[in-house]
Amino acid sequence: MKPISLTLALACGLVSGLGHADVTLEGPVEYGLFASPRQALQPGERVLTRSNQSIEATQEVPARLGVKFGMRYRLVGKRADDAPLTLLYLTPGVIGADGKRHDKFEVTQALLPEAPNDVMAFEFSEPGELVKGEWRFLVFQGDRLLAEQHFTVR
Repeated sequence: MKPISLTLALACGLVSGLGHADVTLEGPVEYGLFASPRQALQPGERVLTRSNQSIEATQEVPARLGVKFGMRYRLVGKRADDAPLTLLYLTPGVIGADGKRHDKFEVTQALLPEAPNDVMAFEFSEPGELVKGEWRFLVFQGDRLLAEQHFTVR
């Protein structure tokens, strides 16, 4: 009897999920260095920018305060009540203000259907963040990988 109950539960779950469209990546992913009006910043200082900021395509990132790098992408099928995005930043070991090493940062981001593009970026604002090596940026919705980009900080 249990296999029938499990099958019925799975079937009901599949039918109830038919009304939800999957969020998908559309078009190319822009990645690299975000243009910044200022070249040298002090620790903790940030520059506010617009969402249409130009991106210099590169995977090579200079380890310098004020440098912002990442990716901009377009998602279609977004609905405000859908599962949020998970932005996973894998680092070579950032030293936080608490003095502890952080090999990953995880950010949950709600879907904004009215936003034409989404951005995943990191800006070096503290000396402990200037860690050379491979950085990986991954965008998930639930357990589905939507976008991924690797950078080498030098």
